[in-house]
Amino acid sequence: MRAAILTVSDRSHSGVRADLSGPALAKFLTERGFTVAATRIVPDDAKEISAQLIEWADSGSIDLILTTGGTGASPRDITPEATRPVLEREIPGIPEVMRAVSMAKTPYAMLARGLAGIRGSALILNLPGSPKGAIENLEAVWVAIPHAVGKVLGDPSDCTPPRPSTP
Repeated sequence: MRAAILTVSDRSHSGVRADLSGPALAKFLTERGFTVAATRIVPDDAKEISAQLIEWADSGSIDLILTTGGTGASPRDITPEATRPVLEREIPGIPEVMRAVSMAKTPYAMLARGLAGIRGSALILNLPGSPKGAIENLEAVWVAIPHAVGKVLGDPSDCTPPRPSTP
């Protein structure tokens, strides 16, 4: 499966701060058998975020798109607003689980506004901007991500895991 990672950060885009989340996510994905086919850093600009998501999703060559950054409550945090119009279908359960798991670690998790959904044959997932938060949130939902990507790509198999046979 092929993935792309979009880091949304004014500071990383301008070179003031190194992007640590993008590389951390790339490592996480490659350790789980995904190929990271593309990465990019953009500023907190809705047009640039949306345009990159559309380009990758519509290319047909990316199965999973992760964004990192811009999901909080600060004035420049606009990744969800740039993502929502790009999505054809939302998957609310993914960010619900991320927020629920994160609440056990910090009460600030209730401020997270990330989205998940589908455009074409790509699953798009917004993650927090910190490396720790991005990885923890992705780990929280990882059990379903490869299955979800397969379904988005048209896997017709049953969604119910097979039950062990009884003797």
